[in-house]
Amino acid sequence: MKAIIGLGNPGNRYINTRHNIGFMILDSFANKHNLSFSPDKGEYYSVGSSLDTSHFFLYKPTTFMNLSGKAVSHIIETKNIQLENLLIIADDINLPTGSIRFREAGGDGGHNGLSSIIYSLETNRFNRIRFGVGNDFSNGQMPNYVLDKFYEKEKEIIRLAVGFSVELVEKFIIGDKKEMMNFYSKEFNNIQSKINIVGK
Repeated sequence: MKAIIGLGNPGNRYINTRHNIGFMILDSFANKHNLSFSPDKGEYYSVGSSLDTSHFFLYKPTTFMNLSGKAVSHIIETKNIQLENLLIIADDINLPTGSIRFREAGGDGGHNGLSSIIYSLETNRFNRIRFGVGNDFSNGQMPNYVLDKFYEKEKEIIRLAVGFSVELVEKFIIGDKKEMMNFYSKEFNNIQSKINIVGK
């Protein structure tokens, strides 16, 4: 069974903010497949279903970003999820807005949610989608930037990139990270070209 965990902060204050792109992608996936999140037994909302014959669960932690590892470790332990079947989705200020990268391991890149997960799992070897939110902020303004909503000029870029991310999650579910990466390699230039045109 696959587990896809989108990172973000709970509450209306943080809806559609940059730090909540993990929630946004899972919400888009759920809408596409007519799924609804509900409270689970841990500190997260979840919904489960299947694509083809592949079972999966989507999770949105309610621990706030800095304690994401608490929710992730609980999911791993209670749902008996193997790390190769885990996919984390997080924002990344080190990538341009709408850029998407996949990594099987690595550091936290200054991201408090990933840092918390690495600490709780005692490993940095887990699959992750890094979604670029840019870094258009002044010195010392990073916290305000990631907790703010996307600029109006970015919204179409985000729509395109979120749609592509949903497709990546689908490939991860019905196949594995190899199938997801094959799709990424084949389609990334196409979606990036559309994003570049919109961004001009």
